[in-house]
Amino acid sequence: MGYNVLIVDDSMIIRKMVAKTLGISDLDISEYYFAENGREALKQLETHWVDIVFADINMPVMNGMEMIEAMGKKDLLSQIPVVIISTERSRERIEKLKAMGIGAYLQKPFVPEEFARVVKALLH
Repeated sequence: MGYNVLIVDDSMIIRKMVAKTLGISDLDISEYYFAENGREALKQLETHWVDIVFADINMPVMNGMEMIEAMGKKDLLSQIPVVIISTERSRERIEKLKAMGIGAYLQKPFVPEEFARVVKALLH
């Protein structure tokens, strides 16, 4: 049985690239769900079972940090690992995200091996 993945990024191109990268990373993916921002992601999480979330930080409407905070306030959602994928290089911001409980932080540009390593570490 494969993983259900939610990909959250305001760029459709990045969402497609993440899905394609996951697809070639030798992981068993059952379903992909997509959201343009944190608010849409929370709606997806209310209606679909998701094993792991890949999200950007900087998005309109609700950014990645706000989404993580909102997920942390709901018992079931707080258990879902969140992997941040961003160009963010601020040590301070990355440390804050880690303190918020993210599962991993991947910098753009990314490679399939990183995704496989992170998913296996978080879900096995």
